[in-house]
Amino acid sequence: MRTVRLAFEAFDPHEELRRFSQGREEAGGIVSFTGQVRAEAGDPVEALELRHFGPLTLPGMENLAMRAEARWPLLGVLVIHRVGVMVPGDPIVLVACAARHRRDSFQAADFLMDHLKSKAWFWKREKTADGWAWIEPRSVDHEDLSRWADVP
Repeated sequence: MRTVRLAFEAFDPHEELRRFSQGREEAGGIVSFTGQVRAEAGDPVEALELRHFGPLTLPGMENLAMRAEARWPLLGVLVIHRVGVMVPGDPIVLVACAARHRRDSFQAADFLMDHLKSKAWFWKREKTADGWAWIEPRSVDHEDLSRWADVP
């Protein structure tokens, strides 16, 4: 089972994960990652905005989830990504993968997050005391993504 969606309002990652986990007794491992808006020390973030291009974003996320399913024997995939304006502490993304064996769950979740962080269909900007500024993926994000060059 695959669930992929954009969230236009706040979501509760704990409740989403609880629902995802229900009925998955055959899974030996369910791995999840929740990304949230953080405030940087010395330059506090007041808000984060994620914009997207509708015709590409959700289909791209679906395709990414299908790639993970094709590579690892998963029993379920959950990808929820927030768009709009958020404040520190708000969840941005939730990725969960269920599999019979933990390693498959870990690797699939890692694959999904590396792609969502570095090569996704979102534009991100932060608001600080100095105003709004666009954010690009960091070099370490691209390095993380390069680990998956051999994954179709």
